[in-house]
Amino acid sequence: MSNLVIGLTGGIGSGKTFVSDTFAKKGIVIIDADVIAREVVDIGTPALHAIVEKFGPDILQDNGSLNRSALRQIVFSDSAYKRWLDTLLHPVIRQEMVKQAREANSTYSILSIPLLVENNLFELVDHVLVVDVSENTQRLRAGSRDGQSAHQIQQIMNNQASREERLHHADDVIINDGEKADTEKRVEELHQKYLSLAKNRAKA
Repeated sequence: MSNLVIGLTGGIGSGKTFVSDTFAKKGIVIIDADVIAREVVDIGTPALHAIVEKFGPDILQDNGSLNRSALRQIVFSDSAYKRWLDTLLHPVIRQEMVKQAREANSTYSILSIPLLVENNLFELVDHVLVVDVSENTQRLRAGSRDGQSAHQIQQIMNNQASREERLHHADDVIINDGEKADTEKRVEELHQKYLSLAKNRAKA
């Protein structure tokens, strides 16, 4: 198990994936909550069965997999449905994140959790790293990447913590509004810091 677990978070379009990929190139194990969230609703899983029971077979694509876009529209238009889905999925996702963090074999590991602040998951990590960009940058990046409407992106942002809330909980921050090279330089600085922190924890 890693001696140190870093919780990586940031709003939609902040560039968390680029940051986590940069850490991964340094040999750091990345545990991605978004990847786990997709895996727990794969075809044949109990969670997918429960979702179909709740919303009907139209929530599936032709190949039997979950229609994420349709589900997203439902849960963001009705807070009761969102609470139901969160109650179903969060314990399963959390269990898998803890399992993978225990199995990580790098000096420190990164637990990438977009909703770390919103879901109050601080006890899962030792240190919080926030990827921060302006809200305008979030909208531009999310729009060009996901093909979602401006209204959908704003709905997602409204359901996420504000920049101020995330930064309040941050132990470290990466400003990701500029050039990729600047972000890579900041990742290297933090990589050295986390290696040192992990070694100190191991000695304690």
